[in-house]
Amino acid sequence: MSLWTPDGEVPIDRRRPAGDPSPAETLPGDLPGGLPDLDDLSPEERAQVEAMIAEMAETQRQILAAPAAVVVANHAMGLFQLAALHLKQPEPDLAAARLAIDAMAGLLDGAGPRLGEDGDTLREALAEAQRAFVARSSAAGSPD
Repeated sequence: MSLWTPDGEVPIDRRRPAGDPSPAETLPGDLPGGLPDLDDLSPEERAQVEAMIAEMAETQRQILAAPAAVVVANHAMGLFQLAALHLKQPEPDLAAARLAIDAMAGLLDGAGPRLGEDGDTLREALAEAQRAFVARSSAAGSPD
């Protein structure tokens, strides 16, 4: 999985079990209730926290610099890609594909014409995903 930024995709590792934070998600000096007490951090730990805060601020700046329609269109295309991945497997996960297709349809319906030309392209992609879903469902003998 990845997070889209105007400078490109940033990989996100989602294979860890729930509740097993990566080192990047664990702040030094974490308190049981949440945020670390910055006064209790070593200079190295404080520098690490400050670098993480600066990186988050830069990512937010990059996202805000992109037109919202571009970010929304990118997410819609991600849903299309998710559906396609599930459908092209030897044993397709029809429920997962259907969820991605339905979410994409809802997103496009909600955005309406505000996506401009990207909206037209995405609606064509949605129709393609829906056709592929019907074909794979029929081939698998599923009533979906």
